[in-house]
Amino acid sequence: MKRFFLAFAALVALSIAPAQAALQLDVTQGNAQPLPIAIPDFLPGTPGDAAAGANIAGVVRADLERSGLFRPLDPKGFAEHITNINTVPNFASWRAITAQGLVTGQVTMQPDGRLRADFRLWDVSGETQMVGQQFFTQPENWRRVAHLISDAIYERITGEKGYFDTRIVFISETGPALKRVKRLAIMDEDGANPNFLTNGSYMVLTPRFNPTAQMIAYMSYIGSKPRVYLFDLETGKQEMLGNFPNMTFSPRFSPDGNQVALTLEAGGNSDIYVMDLRSRAIRRLTTDPAIDTAPSFSPDGRQITFESDRGGSQQIYVMNADGSNQHRITFGAGRSGTPVWSPRGDKIAFTRQSGGTFAVGVMNADGSGERVLTNGYEDEGPTWAPNGRVLMFSRSGRGGSGSQIWSVDVTGRNERRVLTPGSASDPAWSPLIQ
Repeated sequence: MKRFFLAFAALVALSIAPAQAALQLDVTQGNAQPLPIAIPDFLPGTPGDAAAGANIAGVVRADLERSGLFRPLDPKGFAEHITNINTVPNFASWRAITAQGLVTGQVTMQPDGRLRADFRLWDVSGETQMVGQQFFTQPENWRRVAHLISDAIYERITGEKGYFDTRIVFISETGPALKRVKRLAIMDEDGANPNFLTNGSYMVLTPRFNPTAQMIAYMSYIGSKPRVYLFDLETGKQEMLGNFPNMTFSPRFSPDGNQVALTLEAGGNSDIYVMDLRSRAIRRLTTDPAIDTAPSFSPDGRQITFESDRGGSQQIYVMNADGSNQHRITFGAGRSGTPVWSPRGDKIAFTRQSGGTFAVGVMNADGSGERVLTNGYEDEGPTWAPNGRVLMFSRSGRGGSGSQIWSVDVTGRNERRVLTPGSASDPAWSPLIQ
């Protein structure tokens, strides 16, 4: 899968009245009301650019609405018709429809065949330009430009990094329950551009991105035993990670991308190891006779959280990255597994199994402050957005119905299904695309 190349520059702020208090949205509050924002279709540089302008604006509206923090207003109610993004809007007409933010833009096809997209974000009450940027790219990359614009708007208003210019790798599932075909697949964060990476002739599980979002580690049944493989998204090359005599599974990259933590089964026992991808040297971290698996690095690379049944039931533990100081952090009712450290470092997401159901929750990195976020019948396998604000997870229905991917805010609000081609499970969120 080839990389995308873009160039961008800041647009000079237009000369307007002195600034008042900047438009901001406090996302730390769990009951934040969505901010009304107006996003007209981007102006066409020429009549032939109209479709691109409408498409980009449509994706920006959908991105911001999906976050649960913004309420894009219906364009049918706009009182002012924007004709030039380089002139100051009539703010009174936008205040009249309750807009607090306004996004104006223009799309122009350049003589060299590139697409140019300009946009400005306005604080309607303060009557100020908050941000302005210009992008140049190939026309087929218009969706990525839209996501970058959404990220810029999100960051400027919330103070946090956006997460729209990202991808999701997942397991696409087809066929009956007893003969399920599982293929490695990838899509944009909003479910667009789905693409199958494997052909379904062998089962694949637990895909995970590296820090550059250009390589995926996953477990595969290509041979007679489950093994960990690496998939290069640029070349399509697949490579087995170590030719071990027994099973290897549940891989996860270190924050610097130079190591992979994984589980290796030997003599009927599963322990956690770390492999250096440069030297291919492997180091054992756990030696308990119980099952230790599902490792996940802290974002600073100093610690690893994992699941183990060494205490008599499946629970979550934390250790230093060298294997020292192994200690349990979950003690609540039921069983806890699939821990994943937040990119912010402050929380760990997990799956809680209790009373025959599965739910996704979060807790502080020391195990305190547990909160269950979902209440589906079988919710499991959480993955974090790169800003630590949103999670995705798998949800299966009763009676063996197919699995789907859902998202939820870290506060437990704004639960939504992510559309996929057919059944899907085990999502993994990429970092922001480089």
